Amino acid sequence: MVRTGVQRALGAKLRSLLAHHLGDRFRAFLAGLGVTALLQSSTATGLMVTGFAAEGLVGLIQGLAVMLGANVGTTLIVQLLAFDVARIAPILVLVGYLLFRRAQAGWRDFGRVFIGLGLILFALHEFLVVLEPVAANPMTRAFLTALSGHIVFLVVLGALMTWAAHSSVAVVLLAISFTTEGVLSVPAGIALALGANLGSAINPVLEGTARDPAARRLPVGNLINRFIGVALVLAVFPLIPPLVTGIEANPARAIANFHTGLNMALALFFFPLLGPFARLLERMLPARPDEGSPDAPRYLEPVGEGHSPASALGGATREALRLADILEQMLLGLRQALARPDRRHIAETRTLDDRLDHLNRAIKENLLAIDAGSLDDEGGRRLARILTFSINLEQAGDLIDRGLIGIASRQLRRGVAFSAEGTADLISQIDRLLTTLRSSTTVFLSGDPKAARELASEKQAFRRIDEEATAAHFERLRSGNVETVETSALHLDALRDIKRISSHLIEASAYPVLKQRGDLLPTRLRTVD
Repeated sequence: MVRTGVQRALGAKLRSLLAHHLGDRFRAFLAGLGVTALLQSSTATGLMVTGFAAEGLVGLIQGLAVMLGANVGTTLIVQLLAFDVARIAPILVLVGYLLFRRAQAGWRDFGRVFIGLGLILFALHEFLVVLEPVAANPMTRAFLTALSGHIVFLVVLGALMTWAAHSSVAVVLLAISFTTEGVLSVPAGIALALGANLGSAINPVLEGTARDPAARRLPVGNLINRFIGVALVLAVFPLIPPLVTGIEANPARAIANFHTGLNMALALFFFPLLGPFARLLERMLPARPDEGSPDAPRYLEPVGEGHSPASALGGATREALRLADILEQMLLGLRQALARPDRRHIAETRTLDDRLDHLNRAIKENLLAIDAGSLDDEGGRRLARILTFSINLEQAGDLIDRGLIGIASRQLRRGVAFSAEGTADLISQIDRLLTTLRSSTTVFLSGDPKAARELASEKQAFRRIDEEATAAHFERLRSGNVETVETSALHLDALRDIKRISSHLIEASAYPVLKQRGDLLPTRLRTVD
């Protein structure tokens, strides 16, 4: 409930924080710590960052730093619950209930968070009550006392329990409860908590569905650093319990402090080694050759520490050209759908818009993750041009999907068809759009002012065509032919969508070039005295 409430209230902001504020490993560490402290799930944070890393939005070094921060962040709720705070459980549940029932959406989700925290405290209190007769049984106590000497077994048991429960917090709190009631010794409780730290890194590795080994580097790297930490602690384990209890005699606080201290120590140990560690993972898990997945970005470069902004801009430029290729396929599909409407072909053309949206989102997130301070003036202008180009092409795709393809669908649904002249007219305009798209791509790559001016002049031609079509539409209305009027309205809608698409194609590349030169007027209105 806590995790669901936080994700509903802050989910988009948390994703934005992770995607766009990982400029260096220190900021990445803090972002991972903060997001996980709210979500109370290092697995949830890891899945988000693994997805960003697979799409080239963050570098492997930053991703590993996020996971180090996430491992520390997930210990904070254990620190809080290790105190005797069961008395505030009814207050938390009452406040959460009132917010959930009476507040608006955002605060309603936080009500879910308060209810979840209150239920955790209730459950811990009741669990301690249940353990009292277990702790009082001489045979059980003798068995657990004997078990307390098998530290490695307890570590493995803690890892398996965490893998099964999908929660290191639950297993560490279980270890605290056993130790508080005297069911387990403090060393045995520490061993269970140590296993929980290892177990929480197993699920992301086993449940990863990515076929490319490169997408598994982050969860595998997190598992490796957890395994190294567990091995180092086991090597000096006899020294750990006296050290921990010497700082804090209370068993609950001692195990909570060990849990936090272990993750902070691992973060300090691995932080300066992230560069060599990332290179080792890249050699261990090389990227699979591109298999031509239509939806996946192919050329985006990771951004942040260790990666050149110029490389990221170059990769985004190549990916933007893929947008132009997909939009050209959509226009060709639209041309065929208007000439010979067919449900299957219409559906195939519509799926291209999903690819366009996916790639555009990946390009935007990649570019917005670049630290603006690392770019010179030309780099900043180049970034803006790529963003303008990709956004306008995505909007042109939306117009084809929701407007023009919709018109072809309506033709099929209503059983109407354009006249031969009307169909030829629309196909002629789509051919003109294809030429405009290719010119727009050329201007985007070259930045040539002369080509930009020629492209911008196309706007007047499309405006004139729209005006002539509107006049012809009114003539058909006067004729009184109902069938002609219906197809005429669809024809007019199609031409207006074509005009809007042409505007996006022109604004995608010509306007940034002309605006930089000061060749654009602020308004089309003539100045009047």
